[in-house]
Amino acid sequence: MNVSPLCLLLSGACLLLPSVVQAEALIPLAVESTPHTQLQEHPTQALEQVLATEWGLKPEEWQRYRRLMQGPLGVYSPNLDPLTALGIEARDSQEQQRYAEQQVQAEFARVQKLLAYQNAYNDAFQRLYPGQLPVNLMGTESTAQASPVTSSVRLAVFVTTNCKNCPERVRQLQQTAQGFDLYLVDSLGKDDRLRAWAKRAGIEPQKVLNRDITLNHDAGHWARLGDNGAFPAVMRQVNGQWQRQ
Repeated sequence: MNVSPLCLLLSGACLLLPSVVQAEALIPLAVESTPHTQLQEHPTQALEQVLATEWGLKPEEWQRYRRLMQGPLGVYSPNLDPLTALGIEARDSQEQQRYAEQQVQAEFARVQKLLAYQNAYNDAFQRLYPGQLPVNLMGTESTAQASPVTSSVRLAVFVTTNCKNCPERVRQLQQTAQGFDLYLVDSLGKDDRLRAWAKRAGIEPQKVLNRDITLNHDAGHWARLGDNGAFPAVMRQVNGQWQRQ
């Protein structure tokens, strides 16, 4: 029998190992990597399918979205959601309408969930910190999407801490039946700073709890509106555009 020159010394004896053992040790790694590579690919594919389903898209639609975001659309608008991206790049009016309807339904469902949680948050806040004003959790979103009650009659009011006329203007608005979303432009993301301003302006806690008034951190909304006028800024949305009142 042919044997390998390799040996193992045990208790002074030399045991010769068959050459077949040495040959098995030299099997190319590429043969073993094939199933391992396949195992790595399957979780990724499964995740892609889950994401497509969550957005109500077919696998081929999801792959098209992925391709679109790797091109100019993704460069200019890197944070676009799948429905918006596919709607913008729709290949005909029927496809565009379908994605628009899907997005409206998805947005409505999302806002309903967010409102339900906001109510739960308000209840918990009142139990834990009675007498203090709850901050709107949806303040980081656009005013138009923050609440289903936002319409042409609901106002967005932008104020700053050093604005002398802002508290009085907010008191006047509070006396009307009009709902409004208040944004403290220089809140610095601090809830206490926002609550302190609202208290100074005499905002009634019950109106906040009823969502007649919401208290929001600006989070860049004012800059996106592009209005360079003075504060307070009382804005109304008309035909999709925000106008100073």
